[in-house]
Amino acid sequence: MSKKVVGIAAGEAHTLALNGDGSVYSWGRGTFGRLGTGKDEDELFPVPIASGDASSKKERSSLENGEIGRPKFVGIATGAYHSLALEDDGSVWSWGYNTYGQCGHGVENSSVPCLIERFQELGSPDSLADESNTDGERTPLKICSVKAGGMTSLAIDSLGALWMWGNCPQPTDEGVFCLVSSSVPLPVWDFHGHTVVKVACGNEHVVAAVSAGETYTGGDLICYAWGNNSHGQLGLGDKDNRARPEVIPTFNQETSWAVYEIACGAFHTAVLTHKKSYDQELESKCWTFGLGENGQLGHGTTNSASLPEPVDGLPQDAFLISLDCGLFHTSVVSSAGDVWSWGMEKGLGLCPDASFTGRDAGDALSPIRIPAPETNGFRFTDAVQVACGAAHTVLVAGNGYKLWAWGRGRSGVLGRGQTADSFVPCLVMWPPLDEDFKKVRGERNSNRDARGEVGQTLEMDQTLSTAMEEIQNLQMKLTIMERYATVLHISIFRKPLDERNLPQSLQDSGVFDIRRELENMMEAADTDELARMEMFYRSMLSSVKDKLTKRKVQEMVKECLRSLSTGRRTY
Repeated sequence: MSKKVVGIAAGEAHTLALNGDGSVYSWGRGTFGRLGTGKDEDELFPVPIASGDASSKKERSSLENGEIGRPKFVGIATGAYHSLALEDDGSVWSWGYNTYGQCGHGVENSSVPCLIERFQELGSPDSLADESNTDGERTPLKICSVKAGGMTSLAIDSLGALWMWGNCPQPTDEGVFCLVSSSVPLPVWDFHGHTVVKVACGNEHVVAAVSAGETYTGGDLICYAWGNNSHGQLGLGDKDNRARPEVIPTFNQETSWAVYEIACGAFHTAVLTHKKSYDQELESKCWTFGLGENGQLGHGTTNSASLPEPVDGLPQDAFLISLDCGLFHTSVVSSAGDVWSWGMEKGLGLCPDASFTGRDAGDALSPIRIPAPETNGFRFTDAVQVACGAAHTVLVAGNGYKLWAWGRGRSGVLGRGQTADSFVPCLVMWPPLDEDFKKVRGERNSNRDARGEVGQTLEMDQTLSTAMEEIQNLQMKLTIMERYATVLHISIFRKPLDERNLPQSLQDSGVFDIRRELENMMEAADTDELARMEMFYRSMLSSVKDKLTKRKVQEMVKECLRSLSTGRRTY
């Protein structure tokens, strides 16, 4: 599980990956400490975040040796320049830019994860009066999920209550919308008596999917929106700001579409829905609204929309499982492994042939299907989640064991050891080469500290970049070879290649005795399997004979034509 990615999040120019073992890795731009590594330097490929200040919390006992252990994280989120991580006991950690209090502690930026102590002192909004234990101490609040966007942080607790801190939309005494900076998590009282299931945040607007009843049992969700609405990003049919949550009519309780995923860009919103009626095949649809000048709505124009409109450029038979919005672009993933993106293309690698002159701004006004290098087609193998930064996109595929990235590469945001842009998806250096990297980085830092060693530092950087390119090329070749070996194995043995069941001859000697393995397989096969094999090989033999006959005829015809052209008669 230490190699499996179970969650991904992208900020303005940095990315977080959550491992199955509870560890978090980061890469990209390091300014403001957003990577959580203890410094502000960029990281060109994934590195583990620092352990943080464990002394600020009750001591954690390690099951292995009784020492204080690292937190085990179960959730991650990124704002523009800050990051959040949720621990398995419900504690929330944060790091990065903190000018608006979005890290939940003081006003200083932090380059290492810091515990949001305030959550340890708070009780849920639904039970503030009786959250004390026998000693009179308040029971720590149990947070179940975290989210972030722009300069804002959000959390949902175990009772379905929503909390916000940072640059928060709040009403004034007159009920007028304004933005309030708060380093203390504030409850959103408007959803009291309901369960907040999902939430998303843009630069200055918030969208939440909330249960129609008191609790959520997998039924209908109602979409609410509030905050800045200057481009119609709240989906309410106008451009008036909202100080408090208001139901989006398209996704109310009476609509025929059920919401199951939401995402926010800087000034636009995207929603995934499926038909509430299950009498027919499951159908999903992507809706977008808000700012559209870069094509981020996918409606075929640069017009903005104040009401949700479906993205018609997506296939009707595609069931969408993941959605995210970047600054000015949007991406979705289907259950079949198809990935589509639309919106701002400059620097995103979606338009290598765009002229960027005249009317051709290089923006995709409708969905573009992203090519999959691993299959030489358009379907990624076992794609599960997509995350969008300001100008880059990251895809989790291979059931969590592969990461692909494309777009603007400056500051190493693509995680492949380079700063160059990529027009097509490239492999992120995953799993990270921890020990090797530490060794090389230590040598590089030593060179930087030594006077007169600038040339050696540049040479080492170049060597590291070349090594990363070579490793990526080897990974690509390995993917192709794995696919080729699987096809070949199915053609010969009529079953997929499984590394857990490699032929015995290959395990014993490193040499694959294909004749012996074929004989062993036929010996173990039943009558029906042998009959299918016979049919297959007879068909193959017939095809080969036909092809040889055709080539012989072609050669004879060519010879006759050459003879006629020279006037020589053949008998």
